[in-house]
Amino acid sequence: MSGTGGKLIMGMNEVKVKNFVVAGGLSAFVATVYVYTMKAVGGTDELQAAVETFEREKASKAQAPTST
Repeated sequence: MSGTGGKLIMGMNEVKVKNFVVAGGLSAFVATVYVYTMKAVGGTDELQAAVETFEREKASKAQAPTST
């Protein structure tokens, strides 16, 4: 084996096991933040409502005759 000669846990070097634990913790944290953010942002469609309001106002101004 070409490892550092440390303890073997489930056939892997101790350092690799620690790396997997840290990677798993970070992945869980990132996934949690992603899900929280998507729920927070996706909960309201304020931006979509603002775009639709803007489009309606733009369309009504375009249809209104202008006298010059």
